[in-house]
Amino acid sequence: MKFRFLVPAFVLLSALVVAAHSQDTVNSSVETVPYDADLAKKLGADEYGMKVYVFCILKTGPNDDKIKGKERDEIFKGHMANIGRLAKEGKLAVAGPFEKNDRAYRGLFIFNVPTVEEAEKLVVTDPAVKAGIFIAELTPWYGSASLMATPEIHRKIAKGKP
Repeated sequence: MKFRFLVPAFVLLSALVVAAHSQDTVNSSVETVPYDADLAKKLGADEYGMKVYVFCILKTGPNDDKIKGKERDEIFKGHMANIGRLAKEGKLAVAGPFEKNDRAYRGLFIFNVPTVEEAEKLVVTDPAVKAGIFIAELTPWYGSASLMATPEIHRKIAKGKP
């Protein structure tokens, strides 16, 4: 009769020991990095290391197939210069083109501004948007404040400067 109660107790105790050991293993494998208050402040991070940006998808615009040749080349030259300017000013965290897709997505911007209204003022400075080659869809986005370190890192790793 006593044996009937000892087996479940032993099983329960064994499970608790295994669970405790597993938790210790998980905790010991997680690297603890000291909090850097100065870096958090510089990047605009909240207590979670995050911040609000505006995410922009550039889609094919109504004039995409109407503008060709030298005029198109000049517009895209201005598009790239505008990207560089916005990044240098700290207004653009990330930008880049999409590969060919069936959604008419051409590229993205992640603007370092907290409102869509502020992002609208920035996106209309883009010559390709002005010309109607692209149209912009904007939405608030909450992401890692570390994105703001991307432009500086990119300058250090790009051999061919855009």
